Amino acid sequence: MANMITLARFPVLFLAIILMYLPGATPKLIAAPVVIVLILMDTVDGWVARARKETSLLGSVLDIMADRSVEVALWICFAHLRLVPVVIPLIFAVRGVIVDSLRSFSVGKGMAPFEGMRSRAGRWLVGSPWMRSTYGISKAFSFTGLALTNALYTMAKTGGASTSAAATSHTIFTITSWVALALCLLRGIPVVVEAFIWLREYDHKPDLEP
Repeated sequence: MANMITLARFPVLFLAIILMYLPGATPKLIAAPVVIVLILMDTVDGWVARARKETSLLGSVLDIMADRSVEVALWICFAHLRLVPVVIPLIFAVRGVIVDSLRSFSVGKGMAPFEGMRSRAGRWLVGSPWMRSTYGISKAFSFTGLALTNALYTMAKTGGASTSAAATSHTIFTITSWVALALCLLRGIPVVVEAFIWLREYDHKPDLEP
């Protein structure tokens, strides 16, 4: 059940993107609550997995796959709509490729992606509920706010909203986007550092084969 909820995020993601690009303000306004549902599904699948005792390595990998797809797709769309600088999705995408490639080493050892951290600081930055919640909330505010800003700019063209309100919303959620990016990079640093330590240790491990 939990994995089905995780996979169901993909059609919801495509729906949100389609709504953001449809003409008129109404579809764009609807996109904002759809984005909220998309984000809440990430929390729900975790609750269901724990309640039904369905936590697994596959579930952890699918969860990260869905998270990464959602965040990169939405950042690219918001950059295309000129709501955030293109550097934001570029950094998110490159960071995601680097971190997920390095995490594949621990997954190959049968560990869930978040279990590869050995240092206390690394475990706190990457896997602690507080940091994960803070990062998730920053993305949730940014994605929902930018979707709403997209609708406000369309409404401003027809007098349904003021240009200043749209501009203010744009400024606020651009700031939250930079905050989300900073947290993303901060949480990625220990993964990179510890992964390279693991890989160096593995490369220098004596061959015990007869």
